[in-house]
Amino acid sequence: MNPGRISLWWDTLPAELTAPLGVPLQSNITVDVAIVGAGYTGLWTAYYLHKADPTLRIAIIESEVAGFGASGRNGGWASALFPVGLDAMARSKGREAAIAMKRAMFKTVDDIGAVAAHEGWDIDWAKGGTIVAARTPLQWENAQREVADSAAWGFGPDLVLLDAEQTSQRVNATDTLGATFTPHCAAINPAKLVRSLAYTVRDRGAHIYEGTRALAIDPGQVHTSGGTVSAQFVVRATEGYTKDLAGQKRELAPVYSLMLATEPLSASIWDEIGLSRRETFSDGRHLIIYGQRTVDDRIAFGGRGAPYFFGSKISARQDRNRAVHAELWRVLIDLFPILGPSRVTHTWGGPLGVPRDWWASCGLDRHTGLAWSGGYVGDGVGTSHLGGQTLADLITEHASPITELPWVDHQSPKWEPEPLRWLGTNVGLRVMTRADAVEDRTGRPSRLGTIFSRQIGG
Repeated sequence: MNPGRISLWWDTLPAELTAPLGVPLQSNITVDVAIVGAGYTGLWTAYYLHKADPTLRIAIIESEVAGFGASGRNGGWASALFPVGLDAMARSKGREAAIAMKRAMFKTVDDIGAVAAHEGWDIDWAKGGTIVAARTPLQWENAQREVADSAAWGFGPDLVLLDAEQTSQRVNATDTLGATFTPHCAAINPAKLVRSLAYTVRDRGAHIYEGTRALAIDPGQVHTSGGTVSAQFVVRATEGYTKDLAGQKRELAPVYSLMLATEPLSASIWDEIGLSRRETFSDGRHLIIYGQRTVDDRIAFGGRGAPYFFGSKISARQDRNRAVHAELWRVLIDLFPILGPSRVTHTWGGPLGVPRDWWASCGLDRHTGLAWSGGYVGDGVGTSHLGGQTLADLITEHASPITELPWVDHQSPKWEPEPLRWLGTNVGLRVMTRADAVEDRTGRPSRLGTIFSRQIGG
């Protein structure tokens, strides 16, 4: 088995997208905007800042290489998913605000595709939508309820119900009773997107300082391993790696999501499985799974289930977990038994950023000049694009509808100190794992699973 260096996506990058983008910072510098993190959030922010004002001096600080984190490792879903549900958002911010947020997420998917087409980026884009299969009677009931609820919010065409036959025509998974389908998702190669975006940003004048670790953020300054960056505005775009900044260990919890990829599959296997439009796919279980058909006819498949590590520890050794990857393979074979003889060629993983209340947020404190976007809870491909657009508008004081969205300036509470953080996150993982087992056995909703889902924004 070839585990890959960072992910399948990195192993399939063309040579022109693998050259270094910058050198480490080696002195103190002054710019207009300093961005910490060269992933989607930081790079989209720089892209839209330059579009608004090409004269801005922009420095991007990256401890590894552009796209090293979740931006180059994720499932490749450019989706309209947002971690907080409509009902929870409406309770906090009002019904119209929740509707506006949902429509902005729909739009951001198409905006990513439009930018890629305009810039000439080859990111393996295929807007085939998302199918979430219902594979138990309880999941089918939940699917019907979800579609009815979506229609009551005015999103009838945006989430539709498929019966068993309609579902099998799109994806032929075992035990399927039906599914929900939304058109608002595209399958992509996420590393191709982040690296193409990085080269474009650099070529338009932003300086990317790779191999430079940000140590702390203060108003007007980023303290790094190679010098101090002074700027009017400082953007925190560090997502799951936020804990590495001094004093910010409790802002976001780094929770691992792991993935695997098969070898390229034969036409006969794909005739059996489907996904002819490269639809992204999942099912109705509590513990999230996600998959796509890649442009070279593999299945890239992932899910949650890896433990949270004490003290928010992140290391390359945690990118792979033999037991979790084995369980992912078991689940994939259960969905598509025809894959049994196929080889797994890549396994990988990485941390995503989880805020205490599950609310992704972005904002700018104009008094201090400190800005941020993050806490995407695994829904970052689309949300980070919206975050970059929003931060650019906030920094340049461009009034727009997106700067009024309900996630702007939202303040999540801090995570508890250890060991409470470790206990809480891992208990939550066990609850959701057990909820699936209980529901499979009894055919009834798991009470603990339901309670926990409500606590995390359902």
